[in-house]
Amino acid sequence: MMLRKIKYSKITIVIFLTVLIWVWADLALDETFPVPGATIIIAESSPNFWVSFGGKASTFIDNIVLKGPASKIAEIKRKLSEGTLNLKFSLYPETAAGPYTLNVLDFIKKSAELRELSGLTAETCDPNTLTVDVVKLVERPLTVQCIDESGNSQKCDSIVPSTVDMLAPGDWGLDKLIAQVKLTRSEIEQARKEPIKKIPYVELAAEQIRESTKTVMIKLAPEEDPLTVQRIEDATIGINMSPTLVSKYYVEITNLPTVLNSIAVKATTDAKRAYEDQLLPHMTLYIFDSDSDTEKSQEVQRKKVHYNFPPEYVRTGSIELSGEPVTAEFKLIPRPSAESK
Repeated sequence: MMLRKIKYSKITIVIFLTVLIWVWADLALDETFPVPGATIIIAESSPNFWVSFGGKASTFIDNIVLKGPASKIAEIKRKLSEGTLNLKFSLYPETAAGPYTLNVLDFIKKSAELRELSGLTAETCDPNTLTVDVVKLVERPLTVQCIDESGNSQKCDSIVPSTVDMLAPGDWGLDKLIAQVKLTRSEIEQARKEPIKKIPYVELAAEQIRESTKTVMIKLAPEEDPLTVQRIEDATIGINMSPTLVSKYYVEITNLPTVLNSIAVKATTDAKRAYEDQLLPHMTLYIFDSDSDTEKSQEVQRKKVHYNFPPEYVRTGSIELSGEPVTAEFKLIPRPSAESK
């Protein structure tokens, strides 16, 4: 039996064609898919420069068209529908002062984040270019101010030192040369008792801060009472008693000018205005059936009035009476129809 001579060239051609067919088939299965809402963020740069997209630390890419195997695209679609897809690209900017134009597609193609999406490439994106602002910072004296977590200024007894040298844009005016110290609620309470140590920071833009290398000692002023004594003029009073008493008596308040004298309250401006403008009378004199006893009804009686402060301001401690409630002096005068019975 003769062994046929193996023709290696033919085998090589067959293998090559097979591989070519598989590669072509794999490429034919590639898909493209637009992914909305990717983000480019500024990574840490030199401390001597402030890099931003028009003053912002990040910017959105409206749409990136990704291309790759159907299985990879299916995975991207699944993550997008589940809300777990979070495409963020970190930009390590140039450190030369002045704005420059970033080719967004080239940047994304070369990014480490895209390489992690093995098998996917970026085909197009919108926008195509972005302007990156690079501002050189210079050391300048900044005035230290203290704020709470809501950004409200806090009155200080002392800040030592009152200024710190920090890096800031050279073109900032004096009104912007501020280094802030932010205190939590517990820190505010502590700083009212004794000085506390904090690190000031300068806010270049939203989400972009630089901390000082030095600390300051903050001592806050004692807490001020937000309520001030104010007076309600043209006070009004209502009388509350049962229908039985109304049918038998009418009420005469014998010291009405005193009762209707201005009411002194400790309140915020809003609480005082709400009390002043309400439809209810400012005060109510409550008279009970027991006040109509034969002996009592023949004499002047005395009772403290009730103040009808708006409940929503009472709950928040925004209004209270300053001083003692006024005492109304009154008599129950029998109605003629009741006397004839």
